[in-house]
Amino acid sequence: MPVWLALVGAYVIGSLDFAVVVARSRGVDIRSVGSGNPGMSNVLRTLGRGPAAMVLVGDMMKGVIAAALGYVAANAGSSSGLTPLADEPLAYAAGLLAVTGHVFPVFHRFRGGKGVATGGGVLLFTIPWAALSLAVAWFVVARLLKVASVASLVAVAGTLPLAYAFGARGWSLVWLGVIIALILWRHLPNIRRMISGSEEKVPT
Repeated sequence: MPVWLALVGAYVIGSLDFAVVVARSRGVDIRSVGSGNPGMSNVLRTLGRGPAAMVLVGDMMKGVIAAALGYVAANAGSSSGLTPLADEPLAYAAGLLAVTGHVFPVFHRFRGGKGVATGGGVLLFTIPWAALSLAVAWFVVARLLKVASVASLVAVAGTLPLAYAFGARGWSLVWLGVIIALILWRHLPNIRRMISGSEEKVPT
């Protein structure tokens, strides 16, 4: 698979917004209810656990598939052995494009979500144990505080140290860092609401 095709495919896959699709199948425009964010947390608040679970799985799989495309493209025809999953820069670069597609989806007027689940999917493919550890941390914080954005920020804060501990180096860490920066940028409104005490809570 050509590298360019893997990267373009990653962005296109990332542009599939499952929050919009799942909500629309139930007659709801997710961008006009709740917080207006087309993401899992808003679906959970407005439509319940079942639809939210569908969105979570769909958004994570976007990251998994994108990272897999990058990994396959990087190792196609390699005669020197496969690069370790945790340290394959192209897997993270493709994952970054999937997160970019989620945040700026070409199919939804470039109005997307925050990228947490899709970024988690990238990590699930490259470093599964780190992804599972961060998922547990997210669940515990969300359960205790009932604020999804705080849980997401806690998980994001632990991503680079865990990735490094599991073997990510060089450009792998750079692309993963850009994913984190993009997610943090999308959470700036949430951070402002947290400071003012007006951040919405989710049922857990």
